[in-house]
Amino acid sequence: MSNSTDTVSFREVQRFRQPWLWALLAFVGVVSVVAGGPIGVIVAGVIVAFVWSLKLETEVRADGLYVKFAPLHRSFRHVAWADVDSVEAVTYRPLREYGGWGIRFRQGGLAYNVSGSEGVRIGRPDDRELLIGSQRPYDLARAMRDAMQNAGY
Repeated sequence: MSNSTDTVSFREVQRFRQPWLWALLAFVGVVSVVAGGPIGVIVAGVIVAFVWSLKLETEVRADGLYVKFAPLHRSFRHVAWADVDSVEAVTYRPLREYGGWGIRFRQGGLAYNVSGSEGVRIGRPDDRELLIGSQRPYDLARAMRDAMQNAGY
């Protein structure tokens, strides 16, 4: 049985598929195999499989924003609309502002990003910013604003 909070008004799944990343992993893999022999093959294989499995899932539902960085998160992280002060589609600099891609911590905030330089910056009542990287930042921001308005926020 489902209820209104299960209804997803926006969903995006992003994966690490940048050519430069895979070129770097191939180089590291070759070096590992040459330098480490059979163990190098295993290590390189594990690293490639892990990076291949990483994905950022973002959902907007009636009761809040849901984010999961699988396989690091087994379940979604929920941000209730009461914990959101502002929503803004932005262009940012992943390396300069957050030190790269993935789950990135910095003073005053947290970012989930996989690729690109666009996302949604979320202001929170505790002054801790949340950034969600997105290939569709304007759609995500609009879905969040609509869901917040429908929920009375």
